[in-house]
Formats: sequence, structure tokens, C-alpha cells
Amino acid sequence: MTKVSPTHRKQSRVEQPASVALYDEWLVMMARDGDRQAAVRLYQRWNPRLARAARRYGMEDEAALDLAQECWLAIFKGLSRLRDPSRFRSYAFAVLHRRGSEYIRKSLRERSAMDCLATNTETKPETQSERAAITQAFASLTPDLRVAAHLHFVEGLTLREIAQVQQIPEGTAKSRIFNARRKLKDALGPST
Repeated sequence: MTKVSPTHRKQSRVEQPASVALYDEWLVMMARDGDRQAAVRLYQRWNPRLARAARRYGMEDEAALDLAQECWLAIFKGLSRLRDPSRFRSYAFAVLHRRGSEYIRKSLRERSAMDCLATNTETKPETQSERAAITQAFASLTPDLRVAAHLHFVEGLTLREIAQVQQIPEGTAKSRIFNARRKLKDALGPST
């Protein structure tokens, strides 16, 4: 059995994201050219991330899955216009952002019509679980801050990518991340 040096292990971990990105690019190119298996594989790889991000728009699981499905229709429809396959990640999240923003606008109209009763019932009771505390802290953010924070902290998008996804200047994206970080830190308190 050959020993793998710590340096070699570290290098292979660094290279993996690049190979994963290249695989996604290849899937995008193949799907764009009509390969159904590549489209299915792209969907399988990215749908959980889109659904998870959709939950940041304040949706229940089923609604988030529905939004993700709706996004996939738009993603596959517009895939032929995506010139640079390496931009798929920001393209997919931009589609989600547009659809999620529509959902928020619709929800706000419905809440106004229902005298904001939903706002009082959506608050989750605090638990001792860190996951519940983080979920609650995210829920306390405004929708724009919540989405920016999710894209940055969970999905790992850069400020430039977040700006493109949310169709805002890079400085605004930076400000949203800063404000979200501060509010999350305040909401989580000194115990976390």
C-alpha cells in the first residue's frame, strides 16, 4: 500500500472543485446540444441546491420544490442563449432570483389582502438546536438580504455573481452581505 503525502491529499482536494466545475460545464454544453441524459444529470446535480435556495424566499418545502421546478423550465428554455457554460451557476441562480422575486411580490400582495395574518403565524419558536437558530436568524432577514446571504454563505457565490443574480451593483451586493452578516450575528447572539 502506498502512502499518500499530506501535500498530495491537499492538492487533490483543491483540484476537485475545478473538475466538478468542468463536469458541470460539460453537462451544460451537452444539454444545450440536446443530450437528454446530460440535461437529466444537470438537473439531478443542481436541483437540490436550487430548492434549498428557494426556501430562503420564505417558502415551505413543497412550494420551494415547485419554484425550483418552474425555474428548471426557464433554465432549459434559455440554455441555448447561455454562451459561456462556466456561467451556469450564476445563470441558474439568476433565474431562481427572478422567479423568487415574483413569488415574494405575490406573497406580499396576498399578505396585504389578509391583513398580514400570515406574518404572525410564520414565526417559529426558538429551540436549542443551532440549525433552528440559524434558520430563524435567516428568516428574520429581509428577502433581499436573505437571498444574498444564502447565495454567499451557503452557495459560495462571489460578490460579482451575487450582483449579477440579483441584478444590482456590486457595491450593493457587498452592502447586503455586510448587513446580513451583522444581523445574523446579532440574531444568533453570543451563544453561537
